[in-house]
Amino acid sequence: MQNVTELKLADFDFELPEDLIAQTPVSERDQSRLMVLDRRTGDVRHRIFREITGLLRAGDLLVVNDTRVFPCRLPVRKQGGGKAELFLLEELGLNRWRAMIRGGIGAGMVVQVAPGIEARVLSVQEDGTRELQFLGTADIRASLPEIGKVPLPPYIRREPGDADRERYQTVYAAHDGAVAAPTAGLHFTGPLLAEIREKGIETVPVTLHVGPGTFQPVRTEALTDHRMHPERYQVSEASAEAINRAKAEGRRVIAVGTTSVRTLESAAGTDGNVRAGSGESSLFIFPGYAFRIVDGIITNFHLPKSTLLMLVAAFAGLDRMREAYRIAVAERYRFYSYGDAMLLL
Repeated sequence: MQNVTELKLADFDFELPEDLIAQTPVSERDQSRLMVLDRRTGDVRHRIFREITGLLRAGDLLVVNDTRVFPCRLPVRKQGGGKAELFLLEELGLNRWRAMIRGGIGAGMVVQVAPGIEARVLSVQEDGTRELQFLGTADIRASLPEIGKVPLPPYIRREPGDADRERYQTVYAAHDGAVAAPTAGLHFTGPLLAEIREKGIETVPVTLHVGPGTFQPVRTEALTDHRMHPERYQVSEASAEAINRAKAEGRRVIAVGTTSVRTLESAAGTDGNVRAGSGESSLFIFPGYAFRIVDGIITNFHLPKSTLLMLVAAFAGLDRMREAYRIAVAERYRFYSYGDAMLLL
């Protein structure tokens, strides 16, 4: 393989048939397929996600991202009668939000959100996002479950339905703030997690609020020129202590999803311990990165040229990942948010 400083965007391209991008989830969360990749040997096995308990061992520690996706897509009507859509990104204060807007709405304009509720565009930011003030409501958050839509990713080419409110959310989601689900966690059920714990496998949460940058394509040919959008994260004292204890005892720390990976590696100190607290992560992980915390990853199958694929290639090795993805396409694994899973150990 070439030197990591010579890696280019094209090194992470592959042919992905469009019909392999899952448009709906499987009927039962834990019935997705699971590819198991040994990152030392490159050996590949094919399983069902429900069988993951037998692939982990007592003493392993799973780190999950307990962010909750909120219904942040708001269809609105412009004063002239045209349609537009707000995509809420971040709460700046009571009824003040940063948002992306479809529909050409500039500073000073007012749109109708729902009967009696309006939004005024206060300003347009350099990155094209808008700062909004909601009017006619004590707190727009209380209305979002009723008037907001689930923010399904752009490659799911259908409108969200009622079922997506449950299925595009992990069973352990606890803290509102994500505009995209940490999708590796979608395969877990309550009974499966109970079985995992009964085997002596510890589970601890961290929180990273997934932002729209997760869908941002890499537009620079040289990877070192790409910049990640910052995302807010939180690691509790209890989780940090559990992770550091596992590392000290030589037990495996297995991250559920790329967001958990980025949280752990962002919170890691130079001494190899995870620091409790909150912060923003703009960490871009691609081949050549030296992992300090993570010993294993549970992840979904990612799109060509994506930062998520680059992170997984950094962990497993680019050549091994290319071969695994070639097998995944040949075996017709389902890709991305509602798709199948991979276990890297």
